[in-house]
Amino acid sequence: MKQNIERKGLIVVSLLMNIFLFSSCANIIPPSGGDRDSLPPVLIGALPKDSAVNVFPKLITLTFDEFVSLQDVNSNLIVSPTLKNIPTVDNKLRNVTIKFKDSLEANTTYSLNFGNSIKDVNEGNILKEFRYVFSTGNTIDDFTYSGKVLLAEKGSVDSTLIVILHNNTSDTAIFKNRPRYYSKINGKGNFEFKNLSGGYYSVYVLPNDFSKMYDDSTKLFAFKSTPLLVNGSNVIDTLYAFEAFKRKAVGASKPIANTANSKTENRLRYTTNLDNGSQDLLSPLELRFLRPLKSMDSSKILFADSNYISLKGASISLDTSKTIVSIHYPWKEQTQFRIILPKDAVTDTGGMGLSKSDTLRFATKKETEYGSIRLRFSNLNLRSNPVLQLVQSDKIVESIPLKSTELVRKLYRAGSYDLRILYDTNQNGVWDTGIYGKIKRQPETVQLISKPLVVRGNWDNEVNISW
Repeated sequence: MKQNIERKGLIVVSLLMNIFLFSSCANIIPPSGGDRDSLPPVLIGALPKDSAVNVFPKLITLTFDEFVSLQDVNSNLIVSPTLKNIPTVDNKLRNVTIKFKDSLEANTTYSLNFGNSIKDVNEGNILKEFRYVFSTGNTIDDFTYSGKVLLAEKGSVDSTLIVILHNNTSDTAIFKNRPRYYSKINGKGNFEFKNLSGGYYSVYVLPNDFSKMYDDSTKLFAFKSTPLLVNGSNVIDTLYAFEAFKRKAVGASKPIANTANSKTENRLRYTTNLDNGSQDLLSPLELRFLRPLKSMDSSKILFADSNYISLKGASISLDTSKTIVSIHYPWKEQTQFRIILPKDAVTDTGGMGLSKSDTLRFATKKETEYGSIRLRFSNLNLRSNPVLQLVQSDKIVESIPLKSTELVRKLYRAGSYDLRILYDTNQNGVWDTGIYGKIKRQPETVQLISKPLVVRGNWDNEVNISW
């Protein structure tokens, strides 16, 4: 008995020593904080409750499952129908409160879309497009309307625009009335209205500014030609925004008017469009004058080969701004040319001419710097008068009316081009804007091709195009 007790005592002592030794040698690792919280806040309570009916709240309290904060709530929050005064929105701990300054209409469904303004405090997870709805009547209106907004001239998207609904269908409402509803468009140009009341609406598109009215004809604007009937049917529209008149670019200036008494410039100057002294095979040679020309005598300008022998077949013209003299010629590759510009061949509006006769020497580019193109269009409607626009740096390089579903060019400048299809209603070769007033006309539309055309020099570039 005594031996058993002693044996058990030795075992206990041994165990205690092992525990001590193990704890002394082992690394002590603090408990992990767990995975990063990636979930947005969750609404767990609301007063009045979400989708409540027969309520006229002055104050709404929304409670979430974690501490929340607000970001850019004034620019994110959309209250529908619109109110004269923006509600006061605040947050504290887990609560967001909304205090109305206006009296609410009877028998009306109100929705509050917070956009991306609510996020949790710790990780900044955004509760995207959170909406809260209630009604001052017996039912919640649940009609919808959706669609897409594109820029008519370019076929692209401008996500700063909004879509506006007026329940006053008079043509003048957009000029003087506050909209009944409005909705932002996303990065893909899509918009959606929810919880609409039934009836007829006029539909417009405008920038998301303070007035939300068509008070400036240089604003981007779109309109639906006929009133929209909201009655539960699934209506999906595409609206095309346009500028009735172009806003002048900041800093843009007209050509400088010259005078005979000018103290800063006593002679006429010009530049050319030559590329490092080389002439493009596909374009005219341009002499670009700083000041508008009063006169140009093309018969005095000598267009010649490298031996100064006059060449036939060239045409020389002055553009409407009277600042660009263009020389058109069927250029051949790697050929030397000379242009002699006598001092009295051109004069500006102040009577100023060149200080002396000038000789311009240049050569044309190699054909190997260009590639051939063969474009095949798989779903092109030729009856809609399509015009292919090739675009670089948002400028149209060339417009080509399409008479066939295939376009072939032996030579085309190497480079990357954005492609657009203009549906040229009046067949004048250029895009025409819309009009909204006594006369209403939708703009001509442009289809943007998602994939650019990349032309490689000295290469046969064959591309199938669809959209």
